[in-house]
Amino acid sequence: MTVPQSGNSSDHQTSHLKSNTTTLHSCLQYLSDKATDEWREHNCPVDVKSLGKASWTLLHTTAAYYPDRPAPSQMDTMRTFINTFAENYPCWHCREDFQRSIKESPVRVGSRKKLSEWLCQRHNEVNVKLGKETFDCTKVFERWLDGPADGRCDAPKKKA
Repeated sequence: MTVPQSGNSSDHQTSHLKSNTTTLHSCLQYLSDKATDEWREHNCPVDVKSLGKASWTLLHTTAAYYPDRPAPSQMDTMRTFINTFAENYPCWHCREDFQRSIKESPVRVGSRKKLSEWLCQRHNEVNVKLGKETFDCTKVFERWLDGPADGRCDAPKKKA
């Protein structure tokens, strides 16, 4: 360690220790906060934001795997699923908004594409209300079914 030209080395060491202690404290606090957040994520009831993210993931993924040409019974069960979901959603104001949106624009269950586009439009309505960026609905299958063409979402290959 180089001794500073002016002042004594004891002051420099004390200053250096205080700086390192502050950095260490910041790191420990970050790890503690991260551990607390992780603990909360696995042990506490979800908040509205987490519930929304999980719900949209379920709905979009379900729509992405819906048949291209569904049978009448599949159209009936999907319509029932969406309406039942909207009637039982745990967040009351989200529930009311979704039900209102369904009344104004009934669920389209004629095909995978129609359902996915309909759902994307409903999601974008929510994004606008929350001041978030809207999603390009032409990319629903890339996002929820196929992943990007460059393979970034592909599972890593196992070593032989």
